[in-house]
Amino acid sequence: MTDTPTIPARATASGFPDYPMPRAARCPLDPAPGLRELQVEVPITKVRWWDGSTPWLITGYADHRALLADPRISADSTHPSHPPRAAGMREGHQKHGRPFIRMDDPEHARLRRTVTAPFSIKRAEALRPAVQKMVDGLIDDLLAGPKPVDLVEAFALALPSLVICEVLGVPYADRGLFHESSRLFVDRDADPQQAAEADQRLLGYLDRLIDEKLASPGDDLMSEVAARIEAGELSREEARRVAQLLLLAGHDTTGNMIALGTLALLQHPDQLAIVRETDDPAVIARAVEELLRYLSIVHVGHPRAALEDIEIGGHVIRAGDGLLLPAETANRDPAVFAEPDRLDITRDARGHVAFAFGPHQCLGQNLARVELQVVYSTLYRRIPTLRLATSLDQIPFKHDGLVYGVHKLPVTW
Repeated sequence: MTDTPTIPARATASGFPDYPMPRAARCPLDPAPGLRELQVEVPITKVRWWDGSTPWLITGYADHRALLADPRISADSTHPSHPPRAAGMREGHQKHGRPFIRMDDPEHARLRRTVTAPFSIKRAEALRPAVQKMVDGLIDDLLAGPKPVDLVEAFALALPSLVICEVLGVPYADRGLFHESSRLFVDRDADPQQAAEADQRLLGYLDRLIDEKLASPGDDLMSEVAARIEAGELSREEARRVAQLLLLAGHDTTGNMIALGTLALLQHPDQLAIVRETDDPAVIARAVEELLRYLSIVHVGHPRAALEDIEIGGHVIRAGDGLLLPAETANRDPAVFAEPDRLDITRDARGHVAFAFGPHQCLGQNLARVELQVVYSTLYRRIPTLRLATSLDQIPFKHDGLVYGVHKLPVTW
């Protein structure tokens, strides 16, 4: 076992490869070439993170899953070795609190349990008719409006925002506030002060909304969260942070998957044809899982910190070391997925780790699957001639984000 990794020749003068790495302009849907090279040559290695720290980068599927499920690995963003995903994040979480996905058990499990039931498979499936109605309404608006149109603004971001507002009981008219907060929170280069101010604005808004739900509860998740405050199960601060996480995560990741998935299918017309022409829900479900695997939009990797020494893959990760676990390489591991760089919506990709793995896997994955299945089974059938209104090299990708996607997607038909 070794705790001194062999570094490829392309390592920088610092002694470790810089990470994140740029994607190839001609292949923006694929992981960075340098990242794929590391996966082949040194699947476990140290890299130089943006803040100068040197966490371990874990690129293989089996190691990825093993570590995400290992209780010796911490998700606590206030841990001094936890790689901060943006400037000021650790300090902000220490001063102002953090979402439960950035905590360890037992606190993580306690807070997560308070909102698990509304995101069960049964509850998500019960929302399918409402999601279908929303999708159809947005497509009606697309067809009645001018073209070309930005699919991100008019459809991809609008749909999950409508859905999560319906689930939480948040007025859709207030979406501008949480869209702004989301934009700042997932931008690695965002000004820390601006991000902190946006954080406090959104928490203040949610605080007022909790007061409204306490005074006049409804049939929505925010009312359930408010009731848990009255029952003594959640503090006011915990309730605000839970609501904030659900509101932000509930629209941003799914919105990026809708837009990026559409772009991927437009770049693979043979795969798009299968999706467009089928009326088999099983085919659509497989397509969703494959697109989740292929795109792996949670960018730059899940950050973690080692609490104890761990031997894995011929290396010793020492207690106090930071780790980064990128899903985009785990989901492109040829040991698990044959021809991993090929988009094949007929493959069984259900073992992917796009929603992470272990105790911190995505709480909203069942709802996200319903939304994506409805979108992919409806959009291309109702607009069969949908196509890009610009060239691929003109599309602005979110290379600077913690969630990968496109800022805009001009389309026409």
